[in-house]
Amino acid sequence: MQHSAPMPIPGHIDPVPVPRAITPREDGRVDLMGLMREQIRAELAEKGLDARQAKLRSKQIFHWLYHRGETDFEKMSDLAKPMRGWMAERFIVGRPDVVEAQVSSDGTRKWLLRSDDGQDYEMVFIPDADRGTLCVSSQVGCTLNCRFCHTGTMRLVRNLTPGEIVGQVMLARDALGEWPKGSMAGGGEDEADDDAQYSPDGRMLTNIVMMGMGEPLYNFDNVRDALKVVMDGDGLSLSKRRITLSTSGVVPMMARAGEEIGVNLAVSLHAVTKDVRDEIVPINKKYGIEDLLAACASYPGANNARRITFEYVMLKDKNDSDEDARELVRLIRKYQLPAKVNLIPFNPWPGAEYECSTPERIKRFSNIVFEGGISAPVRTPRGRDIAAACGQLKTASEKKSRAELNRLAAEKEAALG
Repeated sequence: MQHSAPMPIPGHIDPVPVPRAITPREDGRVDLMGLMREQIRAELAEKGLDARQAKLRSKQIFHWLYHRGETDFEKMSDLAKPMRGWMAERFIVGRPDVVEAQVSSDGTRKWLLRSDDGQDYEMVFIPDADRGTLCVSSQVGCTLNCRFCHTGTMRLVRNLTPGEIVGQVMLARDALGEWPKGSMAGGGEDEADDDAQYSPDGRMLTNIVMMGMGEPLYNFDNVRDALKVVMDGDGLSLSKRRITLSTSGVVPMMARAGEEIGVNLAVSLHAVTKDVRDEIVPINKKYGIEDLLAACASYPGANNARRITFEYVMLKDKNDSDEDARELVRLIRKYQLPAKVNLIPFNPWPGAEYECSTPERIKRFSNIVFEGGISAPVRTPRGRDIAAACGQLKTASEKKSRAELNRLAAEKEAALG
């Protein structure tokens, strides 16, 4: 297979550091978070363990990291005591630093996270009656400049590493107290009762969507490797049917995503004509609607049981007419796509140039698509009051000065004694 030249990334962009699997630490220790079994084995061997020991210990450590959620080598009871000390000197099991955690009036949670090299990004947890969905970021910032999206007003700083992507899932599990050893949140009986409402095994976090900050297919290798860890049956063990990757339409990478990752596909469509999509989703100028839908039609694994989801943000007098709804039905039928459409009421943010369609208009649009034989539910906005809703993510650190963040951190430490 011939390799083409690197794909240019549209939009304004800051210099991006050389890709790396692990963010270097000042203390020289290696962070094992996000590494697969074989990568852990290789790190152990590099630090001096013989091949047999490295293989055995990597299997044990993988289990402790991802099945038990353990971060302290001293608590890894099937490692001999000298081995625990040896590990602690050379390795660490990291988590993102939490700069700020917010809870919406509707139960949605948003975390502002910071990496070891001082980069900030966000993740969101959305609880529902029958599921709990974690919205995971793949980049610090974004290059796509979608006009309705607040994240798109940021510059891309860098890709997140596999460890930083997996770390979001781990941190959410920590906060929800969902490791086999029991709650780490110190919750009471009421929390236990709430857990049972989410899924048969009592877990709140049941689904993952790669829909946070950034375009996942512009960080393909790291996203793929992170999701392999998440799906590993000996670790986090989340089924690929419960993971959805969202793209704005990076057509050349879509087939690879289906073949190498195999999770559900969501596509940020948002318009059905070239002019409008060129305006609000500028990547359309490079990969047009027809090419995008053709890529959807050939996406590996897509069928009526695993439909492609089209995300469609409702913008007043821009993409919400009856004609737009009928054209959406025509396009889906033309490409014989096993699809559903998520209609998303536009979530406002300061400086946005669009307004949300009226509830009546959204309902009319939904009805036309339904009448065309395609499911088109209207997504209930979640987390608007903490800017955690679709299209609103933009690191809150940009709105606070560094001095203010330091002051808040000092106050939090003082309160904890």
